[in-house]
Amino acid sequence: MRTDSPSRTTLDKATAENFPVAPFFLPRAWRDDLMAVYGYARLVDDIGDGDLAPGGADARHLGLAPADADDRLVMLDAFEADLRRVFDSTPRHPLLRALQPTVRRRSLTPDPFLALIAANRQDQRVARYETYDDLVAYCALSANPVGRLVLAITGTESPERVRRSDAVCTALQIVEHLQDVTEDLGRDRIYLPAEDMKRFHVTEADLAAPSGGASVRALVAFEAERAARLLNEGTSLVGSVHGRLRLLLAGFVAGGRAALDAVAAAGHDVLPGPPKPTKSSLLREVGAVLRRARREG
Repeated sequence: MRTDSPSRTTLDKATAENFPVAPFFLPRAWRDDLMAVYGYARLVDDIGDGDLAPGGADARHLGLAPADADDRLVMLDAFEADLRRVFDSTPRHPLLRALQPTVRRRSLTPDPFLALIAANRQDQRVARYETYDDLVAYCALSANPVGRLVLAITGTESPERVRRSDAVCTALQIVEHLQDVTEDLGRDRIYLPAEDMKRFHVTEADLAAPSGGASVRALVAFEAERAARLLNEGTSLVGSVHGRLRLLLAGFVAGGRAALDAVAAAGHDVLPGPPKPTKSSLLREVGAVLRRARREG
């Protein structure tokens, strides 16, 4: 039986991310709002991945029977219905009740929240991506809305910042996919484009091996380079803001770079388990991103 509240258990996962979600140096109001958005995004991903804690508490909060917690599409439908209550009444789930003050305070719209639900619905019916463009379109639903919400919460939205934020968020999603090839395959999902797998002569059986052969490692290196180019968009994004927000955005970009460094340090062999950056490597990358942003700013 579950003893922690669903809200606390979900929010605790923030410590496992590649980048700081709501670091201590931010104003308290920003931290609270960022954690509310993180809680939402984490919970919708947990529903889509079947990673809800046992006991059915999340289903009960959404007005469902505990047994419905195992039906991801039913849960996503109920979660969307509860999300809509955030904007016009009172939601049932505690994480959505926690989100409501943020939505009102920052005048947030439903669209980015609905996109994250759409991404998780897509995960239930699409397990392979034929082209890189197909994968980028998925990232537009699964990752980019989070960056847009960060800009909205901090009051720094502009068309150019949104464009660069989208590039960074897509990169971070691709990096996460590279780290999690084995875990994703265990869910019968592959986020490496099929056309690239063919180009590098990589089969699904190759991805199921205990460690990656030369072709798998070459494929991962290729996708990592694509992610690195997208992360370069983050330099101008970081340089376009000031103060604590600059440090926060530098942390996001640096988290992706440090993760890519960890992948490279593993020889691009991600199959034994996700290569993770160290705290020292993350801090080094934060400094490098800030210096680059100052030079190019």
